[in-house]
Parts: sequence; structure tokens; C-alpha cells
Amino acid sequence: MLLERQAQLEQLDGLLAAATRGCGHVAALSGEAGAGKSALVEAFVGVASDGVRIFRSACEDLAIPDPLGPLYDLAREAQWAMPQAIDARQGQRLPLFSDALEVFEARTQPTLLIIEDLHWADDATLDFVRFLGRRIANTHILLVLTARTDRSEGQMRVRRALGEIPVGNIVRIDVPLLSEAAVLSLAIAAGRDGDAIYRATAGNAFFVTELLCADNEMTPPASVRDAVVARAERLSAGARSMLDAVSVFPRRADAWALQGLCGVAAAGQLAECVSNGLLDDLGDGYAFRHEIARRAIEMMLTTSSRRMFNQRALSALLENSGVATARLVHHAVEAHNLEAVREFAPIAAREASRVGAHRDAAGYYEVALRQADTLPEEERAGLYEHYAFECHLIARIDEAVKAQQQARVLRQALGNTLKEGDSLRCLSRFAYLLGDRRDADMFGAQAVTLLETVPASAELAMAYSNLSQLAMLAERLDETLSLGARAIELAERLNRPEVVCHALNNVGAAEQWLDLDSSRLHLARSLEIALEQNFQEHAARAFTNCACGEMNQLGYSQAQSFLDRGIDYCVENDLATWRDYMRGVRAQLLLRQGCWDEAAAEALDVIANDGATALVRYPALVALSRLRVRRGDPSAEPLLQEMKQFLERGAELQRLLPYASVVAERAWLGEADEDEALRLIALAESLSPTRAVFAELAVWRRLLAPGIDPGDTSGMAAPYRLLLAGDWRGAATAWAELDAPYERALALAQGDEAAQRMALEILEALGARPVAGHVRDIMRQNGVIRIARGPRRTTRANSAGLTQRQMEVLQLIERGLSNKRIAEHLAISPKTVDHHVSAVLGKLDAVSRGEATAAARDSGLI
Repeated sequence: MLLERQAQLEQLDGLLAAATRGCGHVAALSGEAGAGKSALVEAFVGVASDGVRIFRSACEDLAIPDPLGPLYDLAREAQWAMPQAIDARQGQRLPLFSDALEVFEARTQPTLLIIEDLHWADDATLDFVRFLGRRIANTHILLVLTARTDRSEGQMRVRRALGEIPVGNIVRIDVPLLSEAAVLSLAIAAGRDGDAIYRATAGNAFFVTELLCADNEMTPPASVRDAVVARAERLSAGARSMLDAVSVFPRRADAWALQGLCGVAAAGQLAECVSNGLLDDLGDGYAFRHEIARRAIEMMLTTSSRRMFNQRALSALLENSGVATARLVHHAVEAHNLEAVREFAPIAAREASRVGAHRDAAGYYEVALRQADTLPEEERAGLYEHYAFECHLIARIDEAVKAQQQARVLRQALGNTLKEGDSLRCLSRFAYLLGDRRDADMFGAQAVTLLETVPASAELAMAYSNLSQLAMLAERLDETLSLGARAIELAERLNRPEVVCHALNNVGAAEQWLDLDSSRLHLARSLEIALEQNFQEHAARAFTNCACGEMNQLGYSQAQSFLDRGIDYCVENDLATWRDYMRGVRAQLLLRQGCWDEAAAEALDVIANDGATALVRYPALVALSRLRVRRGDPSAEPLLQEMKQFLERGAELQRLLPYASVVAERAWLGEADEDEALRLIALAESLSPTRAVFAELAVWRRLLAPGIDPGDTSGMAAPYRLLLAGDWRGAATAWAELDAPYERALALAQGDEAAQRMALEILEALGARPVAGHVRDIMRQNGVIRIARGPRRTTRANSAGLTQRQMEVLQLIERGLSNKRIAEHLAISPKTVDHHVSAVLGKLDAVSRGEATAAARDSGLI
């Protein structure tokens, strides 16, 4: 009997009923280890109607997760030949996941999918959960997940994955600890000391059960580990040895594996373990009743015993050709079988990479490299190269650089000029991702020089394209086009579409300042090739450059479309680096559109990701620093310092332009040195290939030094050109048509009294208090009287600038209410609540609800 779980069972029953009607959901059960998540799932499965298809799986506590392991389990139960499906789809995840959705969606009856212990999941499995969660609403599927609520890296990744499922598609169900009353009632029924058990367990369901099952003494064991070990010590020698053997198998030990490991006597010994409540008989295998119990027994093994049992497990598993390579690697590592590690770890890495589990692939290559000293140099070099590539995909760029340097040294020793040159090209790319422009240029040039000494190759074509990209990023347009043309010509001759795709991207991005139609044509062709050929990183870069190009041309609706499509593509293909970069660009777009709270939330989410590199953070830094300057937040300074670091390793124009713009805006507000701002503007002007690139800074220079001639304004976007010509009305109208309220307010601020009053209204509505104050100063200097004082007293009253509604939301957050409950309480839509919560987090400089309430308490807001 389950105590205090009726509400959760009723929620699950309701969700299953909804799935029966074709309204699927994800149900995420969370609680601490031993809280009773699995017991709740078991009870729910037990009461599910006969007409429900039930497929169960779980993640394993392997050293490195088994890529798509739970999906393989589900596929077997559904009698779907997934290995053949992977081959048919050539490892492409989206088509594979679409196939899985077709298998699980019966349409005539509901399907219950269960994945337990998601905190141990690999990246590809999390991607499947994301994929299904984003499409589940119109299906007959209920996906039940269980995960721990600790602060482990696995739980953090689970939280991020579930956060990318639409709010309406997911229901989070907390599995709390048992109350003291529940523990006391269980203890009384067993004739035990309930107070002592509650003190020892704090209501943890598994702990309570274990202590209640201990020897019938009034005083329970001091810990669950003591209770499990004491019960194990009552076993016969043979059964205890069997229990030890089972403990080295994460999650479960197949019966055939135990037969091979321990021989024919296994059945009786296993039965003894089951009768003593230490193992569960699953029919085709055996498992500890909980991972906590398994770990308690495994931790009692000596090092030599652990290695012995793992070697036996490895030998038994090798007798079965269907065993996942990840499990072989796990036991090989635990057995310290170096030969087996060298054999199986690279295979596991390739399998993981094929299905997009890049974090796990990097882990397997790392394991392989630890034992690679005795391998031939050629093989070691290949391992380092693959490891570097996987690391760069998951934003571990420092490690990628070290590995690629090792590969280069080995290639040089082998006299392999082609591979050494390609290593240099990779080092150029990695250096750029770290924000080191000087090293990027140096390695890129060295790669081309070396590769031009050997017959023309695809490596040379890619090296040309890499230099073309670097030139494009520095706005050296002629160089971009010439190098891009050389790369395309050679790549087409060698039939290398991935290089053609990469080079077309560079050329198209550069042409935005020269020939917009040609730019869009080349970028579209690059994106088309990338999507057709499944060049995932090239596709992400194409989406990014298409969006940035439209942003530069003030085509905000087109930019929005590219960003939304691109971010969705990156989410579904586990391209975290490009996803976060585009989210920073989207934050800048939201800022332009006047959605400042949403912009702050988007940018903060990127910046709060410790795994994001400096380059990936940059667009989000630009958005958040501008926002904080305009709102008068003192925390803008650290963001500007981080942005400035890019200028210290090569003043790349695309980094200099936004930094100079923010410094100029601060100088105009009297918060920064005006001479420094003008120096940066002059530097940017000297580096600008066309006047169009310089447009925004030309306007800031006009505001800082009205007497300076703006120079040639041809080619600049209309609002900038009109403002520099003195037509503030035309500029304000143009910005209004683009739905850019802040820029419109700046144009109006340069007009007559009526226009300046209108500018004040816009700035106050946006929350741009320092800017509004500056406009008031200008108006007073011009003799204007009776100027509006500013925001309502209720908004000014708190230091964070929260509105009255935002304060109400903050108080409800502090009470622990979910967004849905807040919406019900305030009689507003959940989407509106999402916006208010984002605004509260942004204004309190918090990345979570807990941080927001803590900050609010510290500042006296609540």
C-alpha cells in the first residue's frame, strides 16, 4: 500500500485519460533518491486499464551513459527493430525519432511510455524526450519520466531538456518525502520505534522500508547502508557471492549473464537473495530493489573483488552479440581490462557520435586515450582528432585545443603533411571560438601555406574556406569573396558539398553589404545544402548568418523567422553552442522590438550557462549590457568588461561595433568618458568596409559631437540616414514602422517639445529611467517647463523597478506557486505569467525562482 500518494496517482490517471482522448502529455515525476518514484510508477502501472499499451525502460548508472539505451528498451518491448532503423536513417536522429513516434502512436488506443532515472540519461535520450515532448500534444501517448531532484550535472541537463518542452505539454509531479504521521503509522503496524525511524530517514520512503525490514529490534540500524549490509550478512556464502556479483551490474543483471558468470548453481543462490528481500526477480533478470541498496553492497567490495566480478561480467556479456558496447566499456573500465578498453571505447564513441550523443562520444574517446600510450602513432592521432571534434561540439574548447595540438604533433612526426595542415585549420577554428582572433589568423594562414605544398585536396579547400570565414568575420569583403571563390571551385572539382556549403555561407554573409539579392541567394543555397546533406553545424551557421544579415538590414520579421527555425533546429540536434549564440541574437532582436523583459530573460539564460564559451556568450552580453545601461542597472559594468576582452586579442569589427555603441550610449548619458567613446567610434570607422556598416555609430557620434560631419551616408539604412540628415520626423516614422520603440524615442528626443514629450512617454513605458532623465535634462536646458515626473510611485518605490503586477507575481513565487497556479490566482493567462516571471528574474538579476526570492528578501522587497 502506498501512503500519501493518492493525489499523484489521480494526476497520472487524469493524464492517461487525456491521452486516451488524443491529448498526450509528458509527466515528470521528481523527488530525492528513495522518495518512492519507482513505487509510484509501479502502482500506476498496476491500475492502468487493460486497453493501454505499456512500454517500460530506464537509464543506467554507467560511467558513461549508453546512447539511446532507454529507446532501445522501449523499441524491444514494441517489437521495433531499432538497429535496422538506425542504419536505414544513417544515424540521423530526427528521422529516427519520427519513426519512433509512429511506432508508439497507436491512435486506436493509448500508449504509456516509461523512462525511469532520467538523471543518468545520455544526450541523445534527452533529445528524444525533447523531440517527443514538443510533439506529444496531439497523440495518444503519455510519457512518464522519473528523475532525482539533486544538484548533479545529470539533473541540471534534465532540467534544461524539460524546460525546452512547451509548458502546455508537460506536467511536473513532485514525489515528496513521507510525513512524520505516515512514518509513525507504518512503524506502529510493524511494532517499531516510529520516532527513531523518522529521525533516521526524514521520511525517505525507501529508507523507511529498509529500516522497517531490519531485524525485529525496537532500535533500528543507524543507516540504510547498515540495514542492507546486515541483511546481506545473513546469506549463505554462495548467495552472498552471488549478491556481490549482481551488485556490479547497474540497474539489472540478465539471467543469462548470471548463468554464464556463476554457473548452474546460480538459481538457488539467487532465490535465497530474493527471499531475503535483497533482490527482485524480474523473470528474465534480477535487480536490487533500489540503486541505493546496490551501491551499498558494491561499496563493500574490495578493489580486487570488484575487478574480478566486473571481468567475469565482461566475459559473460561478450558471449552475447546483442550487448550494447557501452556496457562492455563500463565493465572493462571497472575490471581494469586495458586491452578491452582500447578495443571497445573507440567503437562506443563512434556509435554515440553517430546518433548525436556528442557528450558521451567525448567521454568514450577520453577513456580510450587514457589507455592509448601503446597504440601506434597513427591510431593515437586519429583518437585525438575525433576527441577534439566532439569536445568542440559540446563547447569544451580548451580541451579540444589540447587534443588537436597532440594530434598535430603526432601527424608532424609521421610526416603526414595533409593531416598536419588540417590540424592547423582546426586549431584556427578552435582559437576563434575561444575569442583569440590572433591565433585564429595565425593557424589559418599556416594551414594554407602547408597544404599548398602538397597536391590539391579537400583539406586545402576547407582551409581556404576557413580563411574566407575569418575575413568575413573581420568585414574584409574582397578577401572573403576571393578566398570563398577558390574554396568553392576546388570543392566542386573534388565533389565535396560540405566545403561548398561552408564557403557559400561566408560569401553570402559578406555580400550583404555589397549585393543583398546575391547575399540572400548564396545563404539560402548554403542552408539548403546543409539541410539536404544533414551537415548540422553548417546548417546552424547558415541559420545564424541569415538571421544576422536580416538584423543588419533591419528586416526584423525575417530575422525572427530564421532565429526561431534555427533555434528549434539546434534544440532538436543537440547543437548547444549555436543554439545559445542564436538565443543571444534573439535577445538583441527582442530588445529592438521593445520586449525588454523577454530579452533580459533570454540573455540571462545564456549567460548563466557555465558551459557557454566567451564567443557564444557575446551576443547575449551585447543585449543585456544595452538593457542594463538603459535601465540604469549598476551590474552593466562586468558585462562590458567581458565584452572588452575580445578587443584585447584582435579588434574584430563585429565585436568592436556593439561595444563602441554601448560605450557611446553610456557617454551620452554622462556615465562614461566621451573621448574614449569617440576614439572607439573613429577606430570602427577606419575598419568599416562600407558606410552601411558604420550607420549606428555615426548616429551616436552625432549625439556626442554634433559639429562633426557625418560623412557619406549613402548605403546606410533609411532611419540612420534620415537622422544624420536632420530629419528626425522621418527617422522616428521609419523606426515606428519597424516597431522599434527605443530607437524611435531617441529620434523623437532630437525633435521639438511635442516630440520630446512623446519620447518621454515611450522611454518611461520601457523602463529606460536614466535615458528619460537625460531627455528631461535636455528639455529643461531648452526652457521647457511642466515636464512629467516619471513612473508611478508604486513602480519607483522598490529598488528593482518592479511594477505592481510584478510585485504580486514575486510574492506568489515566494509562496512556491507554479506559473499555472499564479495564473489561476491572478486570473491572467499562463503565457502572461511567463512574461512577468521573466521580467522579475531579469530585474533581480536572478537565474532561478529561488535566487529571485532570496534577492528580494535581501533587498527588503518581501
